[in-house]
Amino acid sequence: MNDDPRRIASLLSANPFFAGLAQDTLDRIAGICRPQHLAARAVLFLKGDASDGLYAIRRGLIRIGTTDDLGQQMTMNLLGAGDVFGEIALLDGRSRTADAVALESTEMLFLPRRDFLGLLEGEPAIALHLIELLCARLRDVIERMQETTFLPAETRLARRILALAIDYGSEVHASQEELASLTGVTRETVNRQLQSWKRSGILSLGRGRLVIHDIEHVRRLARIGAV
Repeated sequence: MNDDPRRIASLLSANPFFAGLAQDTLDRIAGICRPQHLAARAVLFLKGDASDGLYAIRRGLIRIGTTDDLGQQMTMNLLGAGDVFGEIALLDGRSRTADAVALESTEMLFLPRRDFLGLLEGEPAIALHLIELLCARLRDVIERMQETTFLPAETRLARRILALAIDYGSEVHASQEELASLTGVTRETVNRQLQSWKRSGILSLGRGRLVIHDIEHVRRLARIGAV
């Protein structure tokens, strides 16, 4: 990847997190960015690791999750192009709260913690962006808690698939185990529901992925009106 600061500033301006910042601010951020590549299945960091900075994904897919003492994995989020992560440990300086693993070849921009915190002191616009990002994360947690309490498994699964499709397109790269973790149900429940939707022609299934053929049907299953 070309690490010319002008090229990096252009890439940053296309990222939703950085979009809207003044050009001189983007130039300053570009000056501390480091391009980083992860091969498929490579570990970026593990829960408990020291915080080293903030990451912005250019292309690829990152799984955010954790593993218990028995080796059971829980997927907390799937992040792709345009997403930013690592903001919690970046701000409080404490250890990472989850694992980050590349599910496919991934290109990112890395902002070292010490340099980025130095920027924050003189750039309130960046601090405001971080506050908005944290608020969005909190709203997502609250929404998922409400879904788990009040919505049936079918609706919750449809919402997770719809959210992934909105972000990454009609071909959703996620295993049934990952969908189960994201939805808060068992893998067996996910498999049973996906097979039912497959028979209805709503989607087709592949290894570690699914292809949506009727997005409006999924939207109705998710109980979300058309936009």
